[in-house]
Amino acid sequence: MPEQNRVQWVYSATNNQELAERYDQWAADYDKDLEDDFGWVAPQRCCEVFAKYVDKAAKILDAGAGTGLVGKILSGMGYSSLDAMDLSQGMLDESRKKNVYQGFHQMVMGESLGFSTDTYDAVITVGVLTVGHAPPSSLDELVRVTKPGGHIVFSLRPDVYLNDGFKEKQQQLEAGGKWKLVLESDPIQLLPKGEPEVMHQVWVYQAS
Repeated sequence: MPEQNRVQWVYSATNNQELAERYDQWAADYDKDLEDDFGWVAPQRCCEVFAKYVDKAAKILDAGAGTGLVGKILSGMGYSSLDAMDLSQGMLDESRKKNVYQGFHQMVMGESLGFSTDTYDAVITVGVLTVGHAPPSSLDELVRVTKPGGHIVFSLRPDVYLNDGFKEKQQQLEAGGKWKLVLESDPIQLLPKGEPEVMHQVWVYQAS
């Protein structure tokens, strides 16, 4: 199917099992489709921000790692302690081929994650907190598994932030002393070829 249609097909999944199955089917062509048809630059942009705050020796969780595009960039920047987590086994299988991750975990954002509290020095999640995907409650677990002082970096569309409960959740976590805001970027284009009208922001918080 045309790639714009394939994205809509994935986004229209009605539950996590269906979403995982659709990503499983897309996994082999995912990297090429995003580059050729959308000009997806979110991994690069988010990693550039991430590198400003996170030490190269940090133990990092790539939450919603997909095929490992973020991990590949971080590895190239000198980060070597990376774990991949995704709800799709097919996507994790593709990420394994990048040879940049130490651990692979099939888990669902929004559910309890099978990691001990304060496991990671930093978490990055790119293109995951979006329509029909990981809910605002995902942030609770990302904070839990991040060590105090560690950073959580994620991309988020402004409309999703305002309309889907992320604004309230992010403010709730800050008011509760769970994290503090470090950066809210200006809106930027992360899909310049496929959806040039859709803007995103990069957020950085520091866990308390």
